[in-house]
Amino acid sequence: MPTDKPVVVYGASGYTGRLVCEYLREYGVPFLAAGRDHNRVKEAVEAVPGVQTVDHEIVEVEHTEAGLTDAFRGAKVVVNTVGPFSRYGHEAVLASLNIGAHYTDTNGEQDWMIDAEARYGSQFAEQGLLLSPGIAQMYTVGEIAAQICLETPGMDTLDIQVFWKGYPTVASTNTILTNAAFAKAYYLEHNEYVEWPPEAGLYELAVPGQHELGLALPWGGTAHPVWFKKDPRVASVRALGGVFNRPLMLGVPQIVAAAIEKMAGKSDEEKYRIIDEQSAMVRSEMPPRENPRINISLDSVYASGPLGRAHCVIHGNCNYKQTALLNVHAAAHLLQDVPRKVGFASACQAFGHRGLLGTLRSFGLVLDPILEVHR
Repeated sequence: MPTDKPVVVYGASGYTGRLVCEYLREYGVPFLAAGRDHNRVKEAVEAVPGVQTVDHEIVEVEHTEAGLTDAFRGAKVVVNTVGPFSRYGHEAVLASLNIGAHYTDTNGEQDWMIDAEARYGSQFAEQGLLLSPGIAQMYTVGEIAAQICLETPGMDTLDIQVFWKGYPTVASTNTILTNAAFAKAYYLEHNEYVEWPPEAGLYELAVPGQHELGLALPWGGTAHPVWFKKDPRVASVRALGGVFNRPLMLGVPQIVAAAIEKMAGKSDEEKYRIIDEQSAMVRSEMPPRENPRINISLDSVYASGPLGRAHCVIHGNCNYKQTALLNVHAAAHLLQDVPRKVGFASACQAFGHRGLLGTLRSFGLVLDPILEVHR
């Protein structure tokens, strides 16, 4: 029987999925909480404060195109938090297409985004539907800062960095290792993808607002080169990301290298098994709930052109909350109005960067942007 809930949260038992349910509750939007284990989903959803004040339903689903199609039918928006998305995303996207629903996700995988656009972008556009993977603090807030810089004409190059303080979830750890094993990372140079040197290692960056240098990685390439590849204003984009915890960042290349060594010569199935095992060793439990005094975020964008410079910094807190709220902003908009762009599009392209920024500000998750322009 089709659901009467307009929004599906797939992966509701996970850290980010539960936060999406929390913000849907605050928006008063009925939702279907779906996952592969009914008891885990039920436990997560029941932990949402005040969840009894919003109409919701819990369902256990089989992770197949047919199973997800049957479970999601009737919904208008699917918010997918089940990653790694290059491994698990196709079934959810196809189910969304089958039922005529908009699709968003919280991925951190450049290869998935490039693949999703190529495979499904035109099909979503033909149905007047939005395909917006990568709505997440790590990408969307940096894109908001970039779009603010681009409000000044004449900028064609973007240098982007994102830093946050906290620990990765189970899915995030798995994604890091999956990217390293199966995907290349690209930046954009004169409108063409160029591979980051695999052997480059950590990059030292000057972080606005502190004296200590930060350590960063291409982090799978990030979404920014993908979003801006077809933007006529922009020719080149580089993006790096990292955590403020320097010892943790120093350990990331070692963890990745050890996993890659174990996977050498193995089949894809064996590689995934090793990735799952290594992820569990790094982070096997749900991280503690974010504390805004501890879990801070920083997005910095330098934009430049032949005769212009702009710099935008956005300070925030609780990056997983930001991710959840951005997806709920998208879902609430899609239930009431058409997006600015259908088919494959970023959150900023679909809903407007100023509107997204206003929502983050209204929930106390980011400060006003700090903008400097020189022309």
